[in-house]
Amino acid sequence: MKSRRKFLQKSLVSSSLLIPMSWQAESFGVGRNREKHKPLILSTWNHGMPANDKAWEVLGNSGSILDAVEEGVKVTELDLTNLSVGLQGLPDREGIATLDASIMKGDGSCGSVAFVRQIKHPISLARKVMENTPHVMLAGEGARQYAISEGFPVEKEELSPGAEKAYLEWKKTSEYKPIINIENHDTIGMIGLDANGKMAGSCTTSGLAYKMHGRVGDSPIIGAGLYVDDEVGAATATGLGESIIRICGSFLIVELMRQGRTPQEACEEAVKRLIAKNKNIENIQAGFLALNKDGEYGAYAVQPGFNFARHHRGGKSLVDAGSKFKGNG
Repeated sequence: MKSRRKFLQKSLVSSSLLIPMSWQAESFGVGRNREKHKPLILSTWNHGMPANDKAWEVLGNSGSILDAVEEGVKVTELDLTNLSVGLQGLPDREGIATLDASIMKGDGSCGSVAFVRQIKHPISLARKVMENTPHVMLAGEGARQYAISEGFPVEKEELSPGAEKAYLEWKKTSEYKPIINIENHDTIGMIGLDANGKMAGSCTTSGLAYKMHGRVGDSPIIGAGLYVDDEVGAATATGLGESIIRICGSFLIVELMRQGRTPQEACEEAVKRLIAKNKNIENIQAGFLALNKDGEYGAYAVQPGFNFARHHRGGKSLVDAGSKFKGNG
């Protein structure tokens, strides 16, 4: 998918949090200095750059960290060039786009939606579940009906031009062989820390391309795709959801940080455990991104190719994460 490989830049309007517009790719992994930043916004993949721009703008306009992580990923949900997030994303085997999303605050409040159709902003629906219902997760038709009751517009159910083209090509063979770092998979997860130490996170995706109808990945599962605790830190995940669910990846990382691991050490341990719990690991990509309450951060992946966007007062950059296995490019 070429869209994630393109570096996107958007204007940033902010007040006291204004940061330089220039950014560059960096390398990140074992042995990295333990930088500390408050506030700090991190998100997965190249599409995290424009998402972070929006989140940083919200913080700069005196918005909450929760508002920031919601509004940030909404940018990606609307990006028609991105085929891994939002209604324009690659469909399931039946040719239907179904979406998953979750949102969480550092006080334990959380909400999510899974297998939802025709809703443009599943992240905002997840926040409604968190704030306005006694539940954590709504799924399928129930999630769609709840969205309607909350005034969300129901979008026409049709594939975006890019997704339709890819789907028709896939149907020629209907072979289910997801491509690492492309269909395997480019979720956006965002975690943030404000100047007062409050945290929040968000995660949204159209799920694994050409999945079975009804499949749900890690993104809407609190503790798998996302976990946030103001007392410790936050983590989010991207990649093959089944592999991440098997180890409750994001919760694992936060608990490792609670025990004294740095964010980087915790991400590396999560990757180690994921490898141990999954077969055919050469065909699996999964990456983790974490920060702690002091503003330290870390990232690590199974395979090369995972990167993340980082915004703080000193600047913004796209960073290449380290990986357990090494490749040729």
